Amino acid sequence: MVRPYAAYPMTCKKRWRMALNAISFVKTLHHLSNKAFHINTPTQLLRSFSYLSIGVAPEEPSFNNVDPKLLSDMVREKSSESLTQLGGVKELAKLLETDVKRGIRDIDNRKRVFGENTFTKPPSKGFLSFVLESFKDPTIIILLVCAVLSLGFGIKQHGWKDGWYDGGSIILAVVLVIVVSSVSNFNQSRQFQKLSAKSDNIGVEVVRGGRRQRVSIFEVVVGDVAYLKIGDQVPADGVFLEGHSLKVDESSMTGESDHVHVNGDTNPFLLSGTKVTDGFAHMLVTCVGMNTAWGAMMGSITREVNEETPLQVRLNKLTSAIGKVGLFVAAIVLVTKSEDVMNAVVGIVAAAVTIVVVAIPEGLPLAVTLNLAYSMKKMMRDNAMVRRISACETMGSATTICTDKTGTLTLNEMKVTEVWVGKKEIGGEDRYLAPSLVQLLKQGIGLNTTASVYQPQQTSLPEISGSPTEKALLSWAVVDLGMDNIDEVKQNCEIIHVETFNSAKKRSGILMREKRGNMNMNIHTHWKGAAEMILAMCSNYYDHTGEVIVMDDGERVQIENIVKGMATKSLRCIAFAQKSCEKLEETGLTLLGILGLKDPCRPGVEAAVDSCKNAGVKIKMITGDNVHTARAIASECGILYPNNDELDEEAVVEGFQFRNFSHEERMDKIDRIRVMARSSPFDKLLMVQCLKQKGHVVAVTGDGTNDAPALKEADIGLSMGIQGTEVAKESSDIVILDDNFSSVVTVLRWGRCVYTNIQKFIQFQLTVNVAALVINFVAAVSSGKVPLSAVQLLWVNLIMDTLGALALATEEPTNDLLKMPPVGRVEPLITRVMWRNLISQALYQVLVLLILQFKGRSIFDVSEKVKNTLIFNAFVLCQVFNEFNARKLEKKNIFEGLGKNKLFVAIVGLTVILQLVMVEFLKKFANTERLTWEQWGVCVGIGALSWPIGLLMKCISVGPNK
Repeated sequence: MVRPYAAYPMTCKKRWRMALNAISFVKTLHHLSNKAFHINTPTQLLRSFSYLSIGVAPEEPSFNNVDPKLLSDMVREKSSESLTQLGGVKELAKLLETDVKRGIRDIDNRKRVFGENTFTKPPSKGFLSFVLESFKDPTIIILLVCAVLSLGFGIKQHGWKDGWYDGGSIILAVVLVIVVSSVSNFNQSRQFQKLSAKSDNIGVEVVRGGRRQRVSIFEVVVGDVAYLKIGDQVPADGVFLEGHSLKVDESSMTGESDHVHVNGDTNPFLLSGTKVTDGFAHMLVTCVGMNTAWGAMMGSITREVNEETPLQVRLNKLTSAIGKVGLFVAAIVLVTKSEDVMNAVVGIVAAAVTIVVVAIPEGLPLAVTLNLAYSMKKMMRDNAMVRRISACETMGSATTICTDKTGTLTLNEMKVTEVWVGKKEIGGEDRYLAPSLVQLLKQGIGLNTTASVYQPQQTSLPEISGSPTEKALLSWAVVDLGMDNIDEVKQNCEIIHVETFNSAKKRSGILMREKRGNMNMNIHTHWKGAAEMILAMCSNYYDHTGEVIVMDDGERVQIENIVKGMATKSLRCIAFAQKSCEKLEETGLTLLGILGLKDPCRPGVEAAVDSCKNAGVKIKMITGDNVHTARAIASECGILYPNNDELDEEAVVEGFQFRNFSHEERMDKIDRIRVMARSSPFDKLLMVQCLKQKGHVVAVTGDGTNDAPALKEADIGLSMGIQGTEVAKESSDIVILDDNFSSVVTVLRWGRCVYTNIQKFIQFQLTVNVAALVINFVAAVSSGKVPLSAVQLLWVNLIMDTLGALALATEEPTNDLLKMPPVGRVEPLITRVMWRNLISQALYQVLVLLILQFKGRSIFDVSEKVKNTLIFNAFVLCQVFNEFNARKLEKKNIFEGLGKNKLFVAIVGLTVILQLVMVEFLKKFANTERLTWEQWGVCVGIGALSWPIGLLMKCISVGPNK
């Protein structure tokens, strides 16, 4: 008999219900599993109670509602009406799907939709353009006319079969000269294009994923939030998001020199290519590349590379003068033989042509081009990017270098090493500061800054972006003051007004309101800057307990002595002060504290300074730091002599003293001044102008926007590649890529090397020209025939000018160059030493070759053609051996360092091989005869004698190189 359900005890009933529920649950799962495994449609989803798997690709913004042309026209025309129609800047950011605080992420999609931030420039000149330019050379035209005449007369006299050799050979030789010249110029053009592309690739700070990071200007896309500060180039067209005191120089776009205020109310538009001259801001990029106003303008501009350097101008004048002498001599030859014109026209024309060929040293400009192109390439390897080719050679003449301190002589790696609050040093175990004082310091450091702090996770170290000084101050605030979150400080405060830092005032300030309590009672002014500048604005100071103490004269002197003591340790002193007030006050402030930042000298800078001193180049340090810090750093670097107090008093001045001197006082003292502290950009410019008036060739380093006038005024402007602003780089001639003073010395060495290599080639080239001109002139006047034909002289020009220029241009700089005095402005291009070497070698060659000309047949018992071949071969081998002499203008050991210059050895070897081919295998082309081994030995012996003659002449002193 079955018991009814109600009769069971309560515990049994619970068990039955649990069993029933379990059975129902299992049946339900079984039913669902059967249904799931019998799905036929692939688009249906496999679902369980524990999870749901859905394959969803992230949807990228399509920007269908955005009209790029509308945005382009809006910024270009500065149309506030169009911006209003879009709903203002904030709505425009939403339209571009940009988070104004955290930036963007979808970079590739934006590039596809809006394009990349690159400019399409007109096509560069092709190889044929350089060939056509070579044909315009007057020398080439004269040679071609003479070649055509020679061809015509030759065919008329000897017929087609044999008459075309002389004229055709000249034409072939001219074509070879044109090809070599065109290839050289074409390669130089391509090198300039690469340098131009590198100089255009500037860095831009953008906010992406909440993090401020530096990217290439070519990577900027529409919707990016870009950060701008003084000296930056605006990377693309866009609108102002937030910032303070922003001024922009739009002269590159509008031609107007007045700086334009940009703000969120009256003028929020920013144009690509313009320069920030004051303030800082975040901008929203709306157009990039060819859609910007700058892109439209750049599309019609290409950089020319045919700049002539001062040395090239001087060489062109020298070439022209020598060419005129050659034409005059050629005219004399024609007049001398005019009675015989009808019977020997071809001979007279040939004589005149050869005189012209040998007289014009067309290899000189080519040598300069090859030398500069080679040097620029090597200087890039040594961290110096040449922006203006003339700077290569001018740097070799520098007599004075005016250098910055921070980042050039020092590492620009700031760290807070000393802290003073009132008259007490905070450090070691005694680090107590009153909470109220800590709060004020957090506000002064966290709000009055252009840097930013990014911390991806609570446990990770914060990433700080900004200048080295700002990074050091924020790092100290994060570590020592516990300012974990800079955003929290900013959220609790509202910035009302900002006075941005500039190099004249050397301070920056903010007016801010705390977002708590009585709004009017919590308005503060915060200032930070150079310690003595801030100290002068203070009437009180805080001690470490937070008590405010009146700063009387005695207290002020004590605090000034603290600053002086810090400065003598090479510390940069930054002070903080505040005041509760309703406007940005500059007086009656209360000093919060003074921080000492250490920026160690660069390794090797003292040796670099010594190298400059040995080279006769004076170093002047111009800095914005106070006089004590400047003196300490200058002593560390070797610019000042610590033991010579009397000299140091004259050697160190402050900017205000220098500018207040009378003109006569400045000119009298300027050579003795080695350090200028607390200087403004105007003081630096004034020093450069005074030095130039005294005849110095001045090189100046600079990194800031305000350094631009001095960089332009100097003979050589050197900007810093890392810390330098785009304005400074554009105003400079050379960019020092690693910001290191040692690289400045390397540029000096290369500059001297360029100048010396050119002098070597001038000596070598003029020896060839003088010797050949005299030989052919004397032979033409005396016998009516020339031993060196036009083709042979073109061959000499080709192998000597091109290969000789390449061999001597590739001599790398040595430390001996820095043991010589600077060349200066008025030194002659051809020195007494060069005249001594040139004349001695030319006289030897003329003497020997004239003996061969008049007595060669009887001495060697050979035919006229073999005699002429001997003269030609001996002449070429004289130049080969003399090329070794040209390596060293004054040193007796001409083989020193030869093993390091493998290219020189290779070129000499190639020249000898080509000469062998010319004499032995190209008889009809070169009008030569084969020579015996004995005759080759004689030619080599004649050439080799130039070595002992050169050694002997270098024992004769000719006085100073003037």
